[in-house]
Amino acid sequence: MLNQLGFNLWADGYDKTVQLSEESNQYPFAGYKAVLNTIFNEVMYSPKSTVLDIGFGTGVLTAKLYDNGHMINGFDFSSKMIEIAKGKMPDANLMEWDISKGLPPALMDQTYDAIISTYALHHFTDDMKVQYITALLQQLTPTGKIFIGDIAFETREQLEKCRQDSISYWDDDEFYFIYEEIGPLLKGLCQLEFHPISHCGGVFVISNFAHEEI
Repeated sequence: MLNQLGFNLWADGYDKTVQLSEESNQYPFAGYKAVLNTIFNEVMYSPKSTVLDIGFGTGVLTAKLYDNGHMINGFDFSSKMIEIAKGKMPDANLMEWDISKGLPPALMDQTYDAIISTYALHHFTDDMKVQYITALLQQLTPTGKIFIGDIAFETREQLEKCRQDSISYWDDDEFYFIYEEIGPLLKGLCQLEFHPISHCGGVFVISNFAHEEI
C-alpha cells in the first residue's frame, strides 16, 4: 500500500498510469472508465444531489458530477491530489483526511444522496470494509445509495486466475473485493448488488433496507 508520500509523488502521473492499464485491458485498471461511467450515470438519476466522495484522487469522477450541478464533498489523504482536484472543482468541499480513520467529523453533520468511492477501499481488509460500510449507511438520506467501484471479483477463483495472469505485477498488500465473500458479511445489514464490469473490476450498489409504510 502506498503511503501519503507515495500518493503525492504518484499524483501527476496517476491518470496516465490508469489510462495505460485500462487501454491494455490489464489488472488493475481494466474497465476503469466503464466503472466510473456506471457510477456517474447512477448518481445522475437524482439532479443536484449531495455527494460524498471517499478517496477522490485527482477528481476524475467527481469533477464530472460537479460540472453537472451536484454538491460535492470529499476527502483524500494526498495533498497533491487534492490540489489537482481543487483546480477542477474550486467550490467543492474537499479536505485532507486519512480514509482509514473513518469520516472527518466535519462531514458527519449531514446526510448524502450518494456516497461514492473508487479504487480506494481495497486497502482495507474485509472486516474493515464491513465496518466502514456500516458507518456509511448511517450517513445516507432515506433514498441514498453507496457506490463502490473497485478492483473486484465475483469469486475467489476469478481473483486467483487474475493473480496468476498478472503475477509479475500483482500487489499482495491489497485486499480486493470478492462478492461471494463480502456478501455474506453484509447480509442483514444492507441491500447489496454487484455489477461486474471487467475481469478485475466492478461496481457495488449498497443501500439501507426500505422502511415499509404502516
